[in-house]
Amino acid sequence: MATRIGVFGANGRMGRMIVKAVAEAGTAALAAAGVRPGSADLGVDAGTLAGLPPLGLATTDRNAEVLAADVAIDFTLPDATLAHAADAADAGTPFVTGTTGLSADQEAALAAIATRIPVVYAPNMSVGVNLLLALVERVAATLGDPWDIEIVEMHHNRKVDAPSGTAVGLGRAAAQGRGRQFEDVAVLSREGHTGPRVAGQIGFATMRGGDVIGEHTVVFAGPSERIELGHRAGGRHIFANGAVTAAQWAVGRAPGLYSMRDVLGL
Repeated sequence: MATRIGVFGANGRMGRMIVKAVAEAGTAALAAAGVRPGSADLGVDAGTLAGLPPLGLATTDRNAEVLAADVAIDFTLPDATLAHAADAADAGTPFVTGTTGLSADQEAALAAIATRIPVVYAPNMSVGVNLLLALVERVAATLGDPWDIEIVEMHHNRKVDAPSGTAVGLGRAAAQGRGRQFEDVAVLSREGHTGPRVAGQIGFATMRGGDVIGEHTVVFAGPSERIELGHRAGGRHIFANGAVTAAQWAVGRAPGLYSMRDVLGL
């Protein structure tokens, strides 16, 4: 039986791609497509929004309709994501989100919600990036503190958060590999007279421009040699396909906060 999936933010850039991915999955069906109250896209056929033939399913601004499904997917904004997740917990509906830019407090709130329902939270849902996360953790553990770690990322000029959620995730993986708390070692930006680099820090550099979908490089710089691990996204459909995979995996799981590494068995 096909997994019935509700999609929040169905008229957004990622939302449209997720609707398309659900419609084309074969093993999934679109149960509802949610948009913000007052949206100009309210009542529009979800298929039309996604660039598909009409699906016979108009968009809705009622969260309860989106959550009357086997599982819900959310790629919106942090505040909206937390509200949708809380409603999902009340409805008992598994919840998948790829929203980036959540604060530490918002992540803690999402973790609390995950004590009631299965929640898959992953700032990046591509298979390649999640393999990279596993590799970064392993390499960081193997090389140890004598090797400096720097993370460089670039995205399109409309991205509103920095560093990207994926870059932060890579930093957390590196810190985990070293047995450190990410917040204790992360240097999210540098300017002015910073002095020599402090051993053990994990540095970040952020670039924005053009229509770059997402590029991430983790640099391990040691004495007289350097290792670089990276990923470049060639299309946003990789994130949408990963979200559908995560949604189907989440159905029937015990409550808990899961990542794509759990979904993929990495």
